[in-house]
Amino acid sequence: MTGTYAAVLAICAASLAIGQAAIVLCGGRSWSWPAPAVGLALLCAVCWATVRLPGDGVISAIAVLVLTVAAIIYLSSRVEGERDAFRTGWPVALVALLAASLPFAVEGHFGILGTSFNPDMSQHLLAADRLAEGHSSQLLAQGYPLGPHSIVVALDKGLGVGLVQGFSGLTIAVAVLACLTALAAFGDLPWLPRSAGALLVGLAYVVASYFAQGAFKETMQALFLLAFVLALREADRSWGDLPLRFVPAALIAVGSIYTYSFPGLIWLGAAAAIWGLLTRPAPRALGLALVVFLVAALPEIGRMVDFHSFETFDPNGPGLGNLFGQISPFEALGIWPSGDFRLAPGDGAVPAVAYYLGIAFALTLFTYGLVWLWRRREAAILSGLAAAALAYAAARVAGTPYTAAKALEIGAPLVAVAILLPLLTPTCRFPLGIREQSDRRRSLLMVAAALFVLAAGVCSLLALANAPVGPTSYSSKLSEYRKLVGEGPTLVLASPQLLEEEHGEPFLAWELRGGRVCIRAADEPGKLPAGTRFVITQDPEDAFELSTDPEEGSEWSLDKVLAVPPGKSPCPLIAVRQARQGPAR
Repeated sequence: MTGTYAAVLAICAASLAIGQAAIVLCGGRSWSWPAPAVGLALLCAVCWATVRLPGDGVISAIAVLVLTVAAIIYLSSRVEGERDAFRTGWPVALVALLAASLPFAVEGHFGILGTSFNPDMSQHLLAADRLAEGHSSQLLAQGYPLGPHSIVVALDKGLGVGLVQGFSGLTIAVAVLACLTALAAFGDLPWLPRSAGALLVGLAYVVASYFAQGAFKETMQALFLLAFVLALREADRSWGDLPLRFVPAALIAVGSIYTYSFPGLIWLGAAAAIWGLLTRPAPRALGLALVVFLVAALPEIGRMVDFHSFETFDPNGPGLGNLFGQISPFEALGIWPSGDFRLAPGDGAVPAVAYYLGIAFALTLFTYGLVWLWRRREAAILSGLAAAALAYAAARVAGTPYTAAKALEIGAPLVAVAILLPLLTPTCRFPLGIREQSDRRRSLLMVAAALFVLAAGVCSLLALANAPVGPTSYSSKLSEYRKLVGEGPTLVLASPQLLEEEHGEPFLAWELRGGRVCIRAADEPGKLPAGTRFVITQDPEDAFELSTDPEEGSEWSLDKVLAVPPGKSPCPLIAVRQARQGPAR
């Protein structure tokens, strides 16, 4: 727990300080809530640029510390409204932290998020482990974006928190930073509706569902799209004719590159193009921002070229992934009363009629919101929504259910903005003039806002409470053993705690994919399954006395069976393309 929250605090503090300093350098003088995302984007770039230098992450940790301290010193007496920002932000950050901690509280321990939903974290941990040791890895060689992994390595080297705690801390920090960033959408509102709106946007139902899977890259990309749109909106509204007013948005796009590679620009690039057509921004300011983006993204271009052939983009690749079928686009509306977003209406404990009533209510509010945004000429938000809709349509038509679900999650916070901003704003402007809403309409909107906040909030909490928490530690031994055991069949004897309390079975199976694997508790009696050629034991004291000497001091030991039990193996095949194909994001 201590390591996880130390990582959360370090990431949030560094992101806030560095991001706000970057905005002040661009000419801003007031506190800006897109700053957390700007800072996180810069952390990805800086850590990735330094993690492969001598020290294997130590220089990254030093660089982040130096930049954070320098940013705090630089901001002294240079930014206005920081006290008001603190009073506004700390309650939101605290509630977001408590909500993001719900999975660990329900499970009763800290560890790897979402292992029984999604075992991809094993490969992310392996890639980070290789970076921390100065070694190459399959993901590194394939051009996979490793900016977030570099942050985790810097945390490990700087704070000694461990890779599992580092990834958990990063995932929680992204949730907190997303809620803080969302405050920019509700800047003119009183603290209560502003805080409620920010929390629901940052922890929208589909985002909370991906958080429950430990899918930190998708939640980061959703944050970057939200922040990119809000940064453009702020540049139009508050920054006047400053020549660098679009640079913060460009820095956010850089973070998207180092987190999501070139696919991240599908959303941000489309949003920028549509926004440019609607607003016709000053060419000089736009050009300066483009130059900053290109210079910062230049080191990653070669890796982006390599990444285009990554297995995720194979049309015969993941397909459904860990899904049961296509995810309903109505889930993006935020009211989906299920702890598992993969379930269809009526498949869980809540009757289908509750889903349909929620969809009808939220869809009505969303339609009202689009009209309201159009009348208010909210070009940035509308552009972001249009880009998200186009990305989802392309994924639904030409992609797979797995990629379509990702597109839905990335656009969900902007859908929440479109619903909540009109409901929480007390006045409505029309093209032919300005008039106060009638008391009846105001009351109706207040009731609708309260109902939506309650329903959507409960749905997000359901998703968070349903998140499984897996192993509390990680060993790369199983990945190394996968090369030795080949197709197996292999019996894995793991501790009961790992299997029963920490949902470790899918994690272990994924580590040994490509062969036939049986998994059971180390204290469970029984003979070797037919055909078993290898036994992997978590505790060497429980190992079978077969043929090889377990490696001293290793958490796992590998033994080769000399007398293979006759018969056909009952162990299931953990195929490479069975349910996932590498960390497909």
